[in-house]
Amino acid sequence: MDLPLVAGVDGSDSSLQAVDWAVDEAARHRLPLRLVHASLWERYEEGRPSFGTDRPAGEVMAEHIIASSAERARLRNPEAKVSGEVLPDDAVAALLGQGHGAFALVTGSRGRSELAGLLLGSVSLTVAARAVCPVIVVRGGERNRRGAFQKVVVGVGDPTEGSRAVRFALREAEARGCALEAVRAWRSPGHGHVDQPLLEDDAVRAYEGRASTNLTDALRREVRDHPRVDVYRRPVEGPAHTVLLDASSDADLLVVGALRRHGHFGLQLGRIAHALLHHSECPVAVIPQRA
Repeated sequence: MDLPLVAGVDGSDSSLQAVDWAVDEAARHRLPLRLVHASLWERYEEGRPSFGTDRPAGEVMAEHIIASSAERARLRNPEAKVSGEVLPDDAVAALLGQGHGAFALVTGSRGRSELAGLLLGSVSLTVAARAVCPVIVVRGGERNRRGAFQKVVVGVGDPTEGSRAVRFALREAEARGCALEAVRAWRSPGHGHVDQPLLEDDAVRAYEGRASTNLTDALRREVRDHPRVDVYRRPVEGPAHTVLLDASSDADLLVVGALRRHGHFGLQLGRIAHALLHHSECPVAVIPQRA
């Protein structure tokens, strides 16, 4: 049985965009779509006396959010296998729990209660940093979200640590019938040889060549399993987060890995993924990778 694609919904505009994206994603991979809404209305209503037969407002709101989100999903794709459930938990715990049996988790970039000035909601950030399965945060422009650019971008780091991200990106590109651009950022030497420019040129070429080799090594085995995907290798000079943010402007999806270190607690995301989740111009997929 296929694992479902799970999308968190809360009724915000951002979560509605996530529902639209998740419906299309589920169709691409022929997966069932499960919509979940976390609500602690029972906790807040528990101590209040009841003098009538009216249902608690929190319960009504939670069920409305799920029902309207499911209806939106079915209107977008009548053939979609959509289910919905209200979970009696806080949003982070509910989504992390669902991640243990999910193909991926999908969230919006900001929730209903987030401050307008925040670039990324705390729920999306925490889930992306802790989940055991891939997490896609739906953000960016409308053209990027609907796949107008026909390109998936994957950031390639250490070849020994990024295989899951590369595999995920290749599957995405194949399902979408689009190209994959594999990007490896590299930095030139910090200290130039003013009196010997040829030595500096040789060093720059060596750094660029090393980045190109790392790209080839990271992709070699994975690409063989996806022969229909056109893969473009692009070593680019510059800080990794800047290079990938630039690449996100004309991408449909940006894929990055996040190292999960056994025995470490807290947010295990990394500086690069953190920056992309806040500033990317397209949806971002964070793929957990065990150290």
